[in-house]
Amino acid sequence: MAPPPEIAIPSTSVSDEGSSKPYTLYNITLRLPLRSFVVQKRYSDFAKLHSTLVEQVGSPPPEPLPGKHWLKSTVRSPDLTRVRQAGLEKYLRAIAETPDRRWRDTFAWRAFLNLPSSSSATNSAVSASGMVRPAATGAADPQTWLDMYRELKQNINEARQHLSRRDAASESGNTTATAEAGSAAKKVLLKAGTLVSGLSDGLRKMQESSRLGEGELRRRRDLVSTARMERDALDKLCNSMPTSSGSSNARGSQGTSSTATSNATAEKAALLKGGRPAGRVLGAPLPETAKTRELDNEGVLLLQKKELADQDLNLDQLTTIIRRQKEMGLQIKDEVDAQTEMLAQLDEDVDRVHKKLDVANNRIKKL
Repeated sequence: MAPPPEIAIPSTSVSDEGSSKPYTLYNITLRLPLRSFVVQKRYSDFAKLHSTLVEQVGSPPPEPLPGKHWLKSTVRSPDLTRVRQAGLEKYLRAIAETPDRRWRDTFAWRAFLNLPSSSSATNSAVSASGMVRPAATGAADPQTWLDMYRELKQNINEARQHLSRRDAASESGNTTATAEAGSAAKKVLLKAGTLVSGLSDGLRKMQESSRLGEGELRRRRDLVSTARMERDALDKLCNSMPTSSGSSNARGSQGTSSTATSNATAEKAALLKGGRPAGRVLGAPLPETAKTRELDNEGVLLLQKKELADQDLNLDQLTTIIRRQKEMGLQIKDEVDAQTEMLAQLDEDVDRVHKKLDVANNRIKKL
């Protein structure tokens, strides 16, 4: 039995699409063992789900649905939005985590979360009316954008695994497994291409709405650019015919073709292991580090402030050391000046004694 999905409502957004007045959309994030996706619903959809579950099961879910406010609107009240957001998340989690499966086994529950179709759940989000809409709509939310980016990276890794299995099957002569692995890689790369387009459109919408700072937008553009390069390289590799190492060496055994073949083989191996295609790339984004990976704009800002504070502390320590070195240098200078003066005095004394010796020697000679 498959484990229930992890359900959360990390954010909300306001939309007026298809309505005479704006309304609040709740971005429901579902995390499954192999993928995650986002479903957008408004409060009226929750109310319809609740009434349908009560009608089909015969009893209400374990957690009551948050009540509707007739005199207040969540569009103009952030506090009310947060309270309802927490209540709706608690409502969904109670149904998903309760040992009683009656509510989860209904068609209304699965249709509400877009669970029946894995392909549509992967590449799309669900609108307030329950219709499938492009993934770019959900990508306009910063937190949803990060979830979609994680899903994109999972698809790219799956494509690498399928291509590795395809090459292994090709070397062993299993044509059926080769074709199946190649087809699976193409499907995953197609999903990845859709996600790349959705992420790019989401960044454009976030820039227009000024939901993120310019620095965070630039960082996310770099992430999308890197993922697009990896996806395109894998797609090119997927469209090429799988070749075994023996045939590659046979074709590359003459002249400079041997070097070219070995370079192509090394680049292919690096690509399947998660590396990027070899070659000089002008204007390429800097690679992510373990500190900045999976951080949002606030996390990167806090990390930057911490790094600046550490640098200031190091500069203060360096200033103290340099000041101490300066004091030691001044003391050494004073000591050298004193020694120089003593040597000059000694030199004068030696000259005076030398003159006295000369006078004494002259007197002795006269005697």
